[in-house]
Amino acid sequence: MPEQIKLDTEFITLGQFLKLADVISTGGMAKWFLSEHDVFINGEQDQRRGRKLRAGDKIQIPGFGEFMLTQ
Repeated sequence: MPEQIKLDTEFITLGQFLKLADVISTGGMAKWFLSEHDVFINGEQDQRRGRKLRAGDKIQIPGFGEFMLTQ
């Protein structure tokens, strides 16, 4: 079952999500992390740290887990 991450805003960026989900420790690591790891959003691979994520989106990061955004 995916770990649920609650949003306080309408959307967050993929870079912000990685920090919120404790996948990375600082926001500055997002660019490096995305260049080194596969990230799937709703089943599609995406490496754009500015990608907007909204409630209902499912994020899969092999080796790190599955996450579901909720409002």
